[in-house]
Amino acid sequence: MGPSVSGGRRRLQRTALDEAGSTSDLPLLKKDRIWSFWDFSAANIGLAIATWAFLQGGAVAYYVGAKEAVASIVIGYGISIVFVALAPCIPAVRYGIEQFVSLRSSFGTAGGRAIMLVLSALLAAAWAAVLAIMCGHAFANVSNELFGTDLESDGLVVKLLGLVAVVLSWLILMRGPKSIETVNKVVSPGLVVVTLVMLVLIFTQVGWSDLVAMGPLAEDFDEHMAFMIAIELNVAGGLAWWPNVGNLARLTRSARAGYWPNMIGLFLASVIAAIVGAFSALALGSDDPTQWMIPLGGFVLGGLALVFVGFANITSIVAQGYAALVAVRGGTGNLGRRLPWPVLGGLILVPAIVLVFFPDITYNNYGRFVSWGAIVLGPLCAIQFVDFFILRGQHLDIRAMYDNRPGSPYHFTAGVNLVAFCAMAAGALVYALLLDPIDYIPTEAFRWLTASIPSMLVSGIVYWVLTKTVSISRGKGGFGRMEPQLAKPD
Repeated sequence: MGPSVSGGRRRLQRTALDEAGSTSDLPLLKKDRIWSFWDFSAANIGLAIATWAFLQGGAVAYYVGAKEAVASIVIGYGISIVFVALAPCIPAVRYGIEQFVSLRSSFGTAGGRAIMLVLSALLAAAWAAVLAIMCGHAFANVSNELFGTDLESDGLVVKLLGLVAVVLSWLILMRGPKSIETVNKVVSPGLVVVTLVMLVLIFTQVGWSDLVAMGPLAEDFDEHMAFMIAIELNVAGGLAWWPNVGNLARLTRSARAGYWPNMIGLFLASVIAAIVGAFSALALGSDDPTQWMIPLGGFVLGGLALVFVGFANITSIVAQGYAALVAVRGGTGNLGRRLPWPVLGGLILVPAIVLVFFPDITYNNYGRFVSWGAIVLGPLCAIQFVDFFILRGQHLDIRAMYDNRPGSPYHFTAGVNLVAFCAMAAGALVYALLLDPIDYIPTEAFRWLTASIPSMLVSGIVYWVLTKTVSISRGKGGFGRMEPQLAKPD
């Protein structure tokens, strides 16, 4: 590393980092990385095998039977997780940058910050609320069985339990990323055991032949259209990991440790958990994961599993919150850095606190929720992939990421790359034309195309064409500039 690069590096590191530098958006040195291959794998498995994976399976079982559920889950996750494991994770681990910072090469220094604020505020809060409400449902169901109570899913007790889950998540989050690592070393193995036990109980009590003979929970859908909806649900479910995985991969020590744990956790573990969820929903006739454990395992075993899964949701909220915190702290500049970590964490979780007081509205619209995420995340992921892997050949100018002055490589037009936003809008329009995200009603073309896949394809192509014809010809975006790799983790 030459003196000019190391001097720039020292300037970038001017802000002190707490807990090995992992709570700042500035590039991390190799010594700042705290996770090995297996540490990140454990974190991924803990994220994947939470009740949101079971809820994903329950949503799939609404449309298709057992065989089609397995096929749609493998296909849908297989497509989306590859892009999610590459687009945000490889730039993050290679350069040590926070994943929303890497967006500045494609959306501009100001445009990347705008996307970060919107996604962090909306998606992180929404997922935290869903998980907290599920946690409330879990403990309410245990209470109903143990004490004979009649706690309703939209009742005050469930709302207060959801609030407690958010507060506990905040307390754990305040200890920094080390807390995620510590908790997941206990939670991840336990979640694997719970999932496998559920699978054994399903086949013991129902059996494969009976399971295959069961129809989907909703039987008024055209079979082919229902299968495509199931694939779309799983593509969208895989894309929902995008806001988190890059910031977590950034803490790893090598590209291998930053990529492959996603395939172990986000793909393999998610697929297994979602399949178990689909089978449970079909066998028990309910798409609510908190209704499965006790009927499957009895009060003692099922109750313990339900309590454990309820606590596991808290670890997922913590991981979501950490990713959002790092993004917001860096994206808001000096204001974010001046706010104490606990205060900033509280602000991130405030929207979730509001949403937990509307549990049925939040919890019962899962398909629409992931659809609204996919309409943005699909095009965004495609643009980031084309920008980093195709147009830039995996080379970024790190100092330019933090330089919002006119004339800097990633300043584009007033800090915004209009080409990227046009490409994103084109992809979102294609999605909406194929699948109405409000009413969740597919068009006839959806039968053969799905919505997320063509949306991503259109966004990537539009971005590539417009960048070639507009940005590069005008000398915008620093394309062709080669910056030495900083903080190389390998």
